[in-house]
Amino acid sequence: MKVESFSFHVLFFGISRLRLSTFYYLCSAKPSTIIDLSTPITYLPGVGPARAKLLESELRITTFRDLLYFFPYKHIDRTRLYYIHELTSDMPFVQVRGEILSFEEEGRGRKRRLIAHFTDGQGIIDLIWFQATTFKWIQKNYLIGKLYIVFGRPNVFNGRLNIAHPDIDPADALQLGTMGLQPYYTTTERMKKGGLNSRSIERFTKTLFERLHDTGSETMDETLPASLVQQLSLVPLGKSLHDLHYPDSAEALRRATYRQKFEELFFIQLGILRYTRQRQQQVHGHVFAHVGEHFNTFYHCHLPFELTGAQKRVIREMRRDMGSGKQMNRLLQGDVGSGKTLVALMTMLIALDNGYQACLMAPTEILAEQHYDTFCQMLGDMPVRVELLTGAVKGKRTREPILKGTREGDVHILIGTHAVLEDNVEFHNLGLVVIDEQHRFGVAQRARLWKKNLVPPHVLVMTATPIPRTLAMTLYGDLDVSVIDELPPGRKPIETRHFYQERTESLYRGMRAEIQKGRQVYVVYPLIKESEKMDMQDLENGYAELCRVFPDLHISKIHGKMRSAEKDAEMERFVSGETQILVATTVIEVGVNVPNASVMVIQNAERFGLAQLHQLRGRVGRGADQSYCILVTKYNLSQETRQRIDIMCETTDGFEIAEADLRFRGPGDLEGTQQSGMAFDLHIANIARDGQLVQFARDTANRILDEDPNQSRPEYAGMWKHLRELHQDDVDWSNIS
Repeated sequence: MKVESFSFHVLFFGISRLRLSTFYYLCSAKPSTIIDLSTPITYLPGVGPARAKLLESELRITTFRDLLYFFPYKHIDRTRLYYIHELTSDMPFVQVRGEILSFEEEGRGRKRRLIAHFTDGQGIIDLIWFQATTFKWIQKNYLIGKLYIVFGRPNVFNGRLNIAHPDIDPADALQLGTMGLQPYYTTTERMKKGGLNSRSIERFTKTLFERLHDTGSETMDETLPASLVQQLSLVPLGKSLHDLHYPDSAEALRRATYRQKFEELFFIQLGILRYTRQRQQQVHGHVFAHVGEHFNTFYHCHLPFELTGAQKRVIREMRRDMGSGKQMNRLLQGDVGSGKTLVALMTMLIALDNGYQACLMAPTEILAEQHYDTFCQMLGDMPVRVELLTGAVKGKRTREPILKGTREGDVHILIGTHAVLEDNVEFHNLGLVVIDEQHRFGVAQRARLWKKNLVPPHVLVMTATPIPRTLAMTLYGDLDVSVIDELPPGRKPIETRHFYQERTESLYRGMRAEIQKGRQVYVVYPLIKESEKMDMQDLENGYAELCRVFPDLHISKIHGKMRSAEKDAEMERFVSGETQILVATTVIEVGVNVPNASVMVIQNAERFGLAQLHQLRGRVGRGADQSYCILVTKYNLSQETRQRIDIMCETTDGFEIAEADLRFRGPGDLEGTQQSGMAFDLHIANIARDGQLVQFARDTANRILDEDPNQSRPEYAGMWKHLRELHQDDVDWSNIS
């Protein structure tokens, strides 16, 4: 009796951990039971707890639905076998049947590799693996003399044909005639070590689709309105999911892909636009009714140079926002050196003219101090109190007057780093917040600025990283966008040149020639110290070499592992002209302004993304003199890397470069566009390639919001329900700039 009671409690506890429908699915003998797609992936036959843990940690697959929406990255026709003597290095993926003759290891350190000699009886090909940690597993699991089918892309190295990291299956496990278009899924090295590869995931998806078919669950409730599905001739949801994994033809795959891409982008845009409309209706802003003495005095008496047409246009756009009675939520894009800081200051003066305070938050102390110095210099003797608050401003005597003045309204403009977010920083009446290089701040940090005032302040978000239109529409779709697309008069375009590492003498001669003209030089390295794992130039060895080559010059160095005081001191030496060469890592990427620096040398430029190279290049060309950016690379470069270097040499247009970077790297890797990945997951759409579809999805979402602003029309009920399910765990990004 006790045993039965104990068993019952264990069973009941297990049931309580699952949804009831999941329990019915697991226990019912009836094949007609509808499968709940939120069922944990553990309960799919063939997975189990250990594999489920691996799928969750590596691919974030935790439920049946996650597996359905983990789409293949390619499909390969697996109906044909080749003979080894037919293979050439320019062929795509191929498969051969044969056996392993022997294994051997070659090379040392990073060049160590495992080679299996594989034959089909008519030729021999090498199978190669480079991850040393997998060598034992490979030799244990792939047996000499056993018949296998090997799949991969053939290459030639040192005159020998090889396939690197091939897919290998026992020959009796595959029925090639029935395989057709076989899906291939992304996996990780950790998964492969745990026995999970693309074929494993394919087996899981096949099992899931069989269960869906057997239980009648493959016909899924539509997430899009029936009228939209009909109007756009979209494949039904269930069929599109099946065809994305197991298409009957290339046309079926194309139609399924279009359906899922549209749906993904549509719901992203619908969520953004819905939040934006709600914010515009519910959140009121300070009314800056007039432009007064502060703005006019500065404009007529202190303006350092004539505003460009783009700067005037942007100020008018902000003026209109801040006088509308609605909260301004605007993104200001401008290439390096385009005059964003001046626009921000003049916008702040409008806030002052209407009796409000302004705050500027910068990501680093160096940049905050630079803004403080620039503002003080531009404002001159105007009756505007500007204060700086950073981690370096310490001591009660130093900080308390700033905090008191901010609290009582005597401080008109507060400039700072994350220090301005502290609870003891209170404003008398904060009307405008400017966030510089906003991608450096986390979501929660930016949100805290809203709580500094009863009425949320107007928000101006600035970035010197040009953001492609399609990405801005998706990442910052809730923000109004202003663009400064003109450089101030007198600025000369930066000349960008490509040097190979072997041409150092020519490079050093050019650097000395510029220094003899009184100019200064940046030299940027990707690493601080030499690494056995990475074949790259490093700062420490580079600094030593430059000291040897230029013994008569003063050279500074800064990197991220130095203390703030050390970095600031070295940077100050360079800013003041005491040192002629600054050796650095990418810590100087954002905001450092040294007009006298005319040369930027970037070592191992092939290791940087286009957006980052463009940011680094923007550290020079800030004065009236001709400036140069030298991209130093290895001689052996991939075709894509050569294209990136060529783009940098051909154009200085930041938006053109950003579009190219988006094409090469994809939105998730773009430097400078997000804090830590995107605010949503893209399962299939590609913002770089699907720009027209992004716009179409946005237009469609806008039209539906116009038709159903209260989300009450019955024909859209399923769509709104699906949107709520998608966003139940999301941050409301529209309230955070």
